[in-house]
Amino acid sequence: MNIRMRVGMGSIVLMLGGLLLAGCGSMAQSAAVIDLSGVTQNWDKVIPAAQRFVVLPAFNNDAVRDNETGLVWEQSPSTATNDWTNARFECARRTTGGRQGWRLPSVHELASLVDPSVAAPGPTIPAGHPFTNVQSSHYWSAATSADFPTSAWLVFFGSGDVFTSVKAGSLHAWCVRGGMNADTY
Repeated sequence: MNIRMRVGMGSIVLMLGGLLLAGCGSMAQSAAVIDLSGVTQNWDKVIPAAQRFVVLPAFNNDAVRDNETGLVWEQSPSTATNDWTNARFECARRTTGGRQGWRLPSVHELASLVDPSVAAPGPTIPAGHPFTNVQSSHYWSAATSADFPTSAWLVFFGSGDVFTSVKAGSLHAWCVRGGMNADTY
């Protein structure tokens, strides 16, 4: 699907294929055209790391777009650890690449970075990825355990395993933008 967006003073025009969607305001001002035709979610495809992950110059090269999921990840997650509540706050307060709007990922989004062919001790992310500072350790997701509300889901990047831990524990956070956030599974 061809997607184009035009942003001008007080207006937005979005082209989806042949369908025109317009926002309010005047297009009399000059407008920049942003081509979004290559940005899709491809959860049904396996994309090699060289094409899957794109470092984003618009984020001062501090963020990476995952072309499989359409998500934007921090290129270099913090090596600090926090309990679950503080990890959520840290992501919400984060300014990475000059942008705000970061959050903890859902457990499914976080697990989408796991490459099961990478053996322990990991980190179990695809070879050729552009990330730095990824620890072979536990990373919080935003998902609270439905059975145990004092626990949250996490991904262990030392093996790729997914499980829960008490929210009072001190684990890593890898912040993300975009997609949909579901807090409970």
